[in-house]
Amino acid sequence: MIRKIFLAVILATIGTVAANAQFEKGKWYVNGSLTGLDLSYSKRSDLSFGFEGTAGYMFAKDWMVTGSIGIDCSDSRCNSIYVGAKCRYYIEQNGLYLAFGAKMLHEYKSINDFELTPEVGYCFFLNKNVTIEPSVYYDMSLGHFADYSKVGLKVGLGIFF
Repeated sequence: MIRKIFLAVILATIGTVAANAQFEKGKWYVNGSLTGLDLSYSKRSDLSFGFEGTAGYMFAKDWMVTGSIGIDCSDSRCNSIYVGAKCRYYIEQNGLYLAFGAKMLHEYKSINDFELTPEVGYCFFLNKNVTIEPSVYYDMSLGHFADYSKVGLKVGLGIFF
């Protein structure tokens, strides 16, 4: 296990060498992600996963604004959809990014919720334009904190152009 983690860190460090040019002003970005990955926890479900599509624009060096749309599935059915926006800051030296935003969630039981969404992730560049992006996020519900707030893991495939 330690060897796998060490190898991943070495590969990630190598991948960030080519990444610096992608964080320039004017770059566009698209991403498809698998979210939840059975690691999130909330009172409303035991098993949770989802799909998210994201598009973004680098409005300044190392700063990106993104918009997302997604669907969450739990208990063997897809029962909620959401739209959101975030601002990301990329740390060029190591490929990490910090993001903060908000999203509006609608669940099939006619429940609407507003959530704050901090996230920490990593950009592992496969080539000049394509990334694999694992991240950890927290969806903090403002309407039903105990029932809908959750922590999860997301893995996405991103393209910079």
